[in-house]
Amino acid sequence: MHIYLTYIFQGTFSDDMEMKNATLLTEFVLVGLPYPPEWEITLFLVFLAIYLITIVGNLGLITLVRNDSHFHIPMYFLLGNLAFVDAWLSSTVIPKMLVSFLDNKKMITFSECMIQFFSFLISATTECFLLAAMAYDRYVAICKPLLYPVIMTNRRCTQLLVLSFVGGFLHALIHESFLFRLTFCNSNIIHHFYCDVIPLTKISCTDPSINYLMLFIFSGSIQVFSIVTILVSYSFVLFTILQKKSEKGANKAFSTSGAHLFSVTLYYVPLLFMYVHPTSSQANDQDMIFSLFYTVIIPMLNPFIYSLRNKQVIDSLRKMLKRND
Repeated sequence: MHIYLTYIFQGTFSDDMEMKNATLLTEFVLVGLPYPPEWEITLFLVFLAIYLITIVGNLGLITLVRNDSHFHIPMYFLLGNLAFVDAWLSSTVIPKMLVSFLDNKKMITFSECMIQFFSFLISATTECFLLAAMAYDRYVAICKPLLYPVIMTNRRCTQLLVLSFVGGFLHALIHESFLFRLTFCNSNIIHHFYCDVIPLTKISCTDPSINYLMLFIFSGSIQVFSIVTILVSYSFVLFTILQKKSEKGANKAFSTSGAHLFSVTLYYVPLLFMYVHPTSSQANDQDMIFSLFYTVIIPMLNPFIYSLRNKQVIDSLRKMLKRND
């Protein structure tokens, strides 16, 4: 499907002739992770295991939150939706990676590439907003415990959730729209393991300056907003915890907040390195390592991070397993 022909901008006569004489590409090669050929089967099995652990872990957490009435509160409602987004993000990236390990051609069509990028950006952006919402929830619960039922109502929690998904959708729609203005007539080799905006702009034969500007404005603003919200919320949380006279209350607050803060750090550090450092052709392998963290590793770890230090989740899991015996 030669969809690019619809999106060629008119320029000078010579530019038009040059574009007409060029072969516009509608298929790409996803190079994937750098590895020796003999590692293909091993890496396939490793990432298959990671994917299965991710799906089982996140769906298991969703099931616990849904079936146990003790978890029908805003904190776990947001956590359940974070688990859903993690499973979505992982399912957007890993299945294509698994196919690539067994397919020497490693081809992806333009349509598949755009769908993968759109799905990735919705889930990744929604996760940013959800992490910020969870930080705000912890701030209210620990710093304003008496007002918590009044502030974090079911309606407020639903509003935060809807805004997170709508924000993710609109952000993805903006970048997807600007990707359609690019044409690819020189190279069809994407130096990445999934379709992302930076690797695509690097092989475009259209000036991608406007794409980088949109990336700086919108992605930068979202990251700054969510990071500032998280940092401010946890600054107040930490100050309140240090003032607590009850050691038991302080330990409980540290336990629930520490897990979230650890997850946030693991997610945002590679994300910032990926989108803040200057783009260059030499950074391809480094970009893929950073991307691997927030698309593959973090979605797998999150269910364990939030569960292992949460006694209530462990107890609920044990009860569910005993009922199934």
